[in-house]
Amino acid sequence: MSNLNEQHDTQHLVDDALKDEIKEPAKYHVLLLNDDYTPMDFVIEVLTRFFNMDSDKATDVMLTVHYKGKALCGTYSAEIAETKVDQVSRFAFEHQHPLKCVMEKA
Repeated sequence: MSNLNEQHDTQHLVDDALKDEIKEPAKYHVLLLNDDYTPMDFVIEVLTRFFNMDSDKATDVMLTVHYKGKALCGTYSAEIAETKVDQVSRFAFEHQHPLKCVMEKA
């Protein structure tokens, strides 16, 4: 019986150590920044294309960018956030718009 208790205690210590060791990966906010040149329709296209927003949600986010200077597009793991920033930046550059997309730690 004592051996069973020792195994249970050992397993409990291992489980606790693993819980301490395993942490959720850091999350990052992806934001669009306002500028005076990018057309509103282009911002809506970016939001629907890269952030899977419907047109009503994209319009709301675009207006937040316009009036408040920036808006949250989504929160992701570092790799996905970096990819989103890169995709939006390339798409804006290809269409000759100065739209800026950035990420910051959540």
